[in-house]
Amino acid sequence: MPERYVRYYPGVEQKQPDEDRLIQEIVEQMAETNCKVFDKHRHAVRDAHAKSHGFLKGILKVPENLPEHLRQGLFAHPGHYDVMVRLSAAPGDLRSDKIPAPHGFALKILNVPGHRLLPDDPSDGHNQDFLMVNIPVLAFGTVRKYKQMLPFITQGEQAPESMMRGMRSVLRGVNQLVESAGVPAPATLQGLARSQNHILGETYHTMAALRYGDYIAKISIAPESDSVKTLTGQQMQIESESTIRDLVRDFFKHNTADYVIRAQLCTDLERMPVEDAAVLWREEESPHQNIGILHFPQQDTFGPARRVYSDDVLSFNPWHGIREHQPLGSIMRVRIQAYEHSSSFRHCMNVQPRAEPRNIDEMPD
Repeated sequence: MPERYVRYYPGVEQKQPDEDRLIQEIVEQMAETNCKVFDKHRHAVRDAHAKSHGFLKGILKVPENLPEHLRQGLFAHPGHYDVMVRLSAAPGDLRSDKIPAPHGFALKILNVPGHRLLPDDPSDGHNQDFLMVNIPVLAFGTVRKYKQMLPFITQGEQAPESMMRGMRSVLRGVNQLVESAGVPAPATLQGLARSQNHILGETYHTMAALRYGDYIAKISIAPESDSVKTLTGQQMQIESESTIRDLVRDFFKHNTADYVIRAQLCTDLERMPVEDAAVLWREEESPHQNIGILHFPQQDTFGPARRVYSDDVLSFNPWHGIREHQPLGSIMRVRIQAYEHSSSFRHCMNVQPRAEPRNIDEMPD
C-alpha cells in the first residue's frame, strides 16, 4: 500500500513567478482592510475568520493500530494530547449569522514534540495547529489567483447585509440548477450553497496540502459520534445576529461530541497537485483514512473569560507546528507573512501578550 503514495521531497513545491512580490502586495492589502475593521469596531480582530462561534477543550487520541504509512509526524506513536478548538465564520469582519458563510474549525494540539517549522519565532510554542474549513478546496488556489480575487472578497465583506443575503440565495439557486441537470457542482459552489448547515455536523478540511511525515496529505475532521452525526445536513434556523454561538453553547451544555481526524494521502502530483489548492483531491484517487479521534466533553463554549482569552490572546497559524507537517503550496506560503502580520496587529492593538498555551487550563472554563 505505501508504495502507491507520493513521498515528500522539497521539490514537490514550485515557487510561483513573482511570488514574493505578490505575497507582499497581498499582505499590504489585508493589513489595510484590517485597519479599517479596527476603526469600525475600535477593537482588532483576525483578518480572516474574525467572528467566533465557540471555543472547545478536548482530547485527541492517536490509536495503537495505525498502519505504517499513517504512523507519521505527531501520529507516529499512540497517545493522548490536549486540544483547543475555535469555531468561526470565514469573513474578516463581524457579520450577522443571517448572512451564510463558510465555517472554520481551527485545531490546536498541545505539547507536540519535534523540530519546529519556525524555530526562531518568539511567539511559537510547542503546539501543532491545523486550520480547516467546511469546504474541501479553495476557489483561488494559487497566490496569483488569490491576489486577483482579494479586492472582490474585500468588497463583498463590506457590502450591505441585504446584498450579501441575496448573493447567497443566488448561489443556492445555481447549485440546485447544476445538480438538477445531473452535473456535479464544483466543490466551492456546493460549500457556499450549503453554508447554513449545522456547524457541528459539518466536515472540515485543510483545503491545501501539507507534509505528512514521509508523505503528502490533506487533513480533515468529520462527525463520529451520533450526537453530531445527526446534525449533518440539518439546516440551522438563524433568528439573531449570533444564533450559531447560542446553538453551539446549548449543544455542549447537554452533550459530548466525537470527531474522527483523517488523512488523505497524495497518490499523483498531477491529479492531486500541491501548488493549486483549488483542485479537489478525489476519493477515487485516495480515500480519507482515519488517524485519530477528537473527544469534546460537556462545557461552556462561550463564557466571558474563555471568549476574551480565545479571541484576543489565542492564535492559530498553520506554520505553528513541526517539520513533519509543513504546509505546502503557494497559498500556504502566503500565510507565513499574512498570519504573522495579522496576529501581531491584533495583539498590539488589543494590548495582549503573544504566547502559545502550554497547558489546557490556560483556556478558562
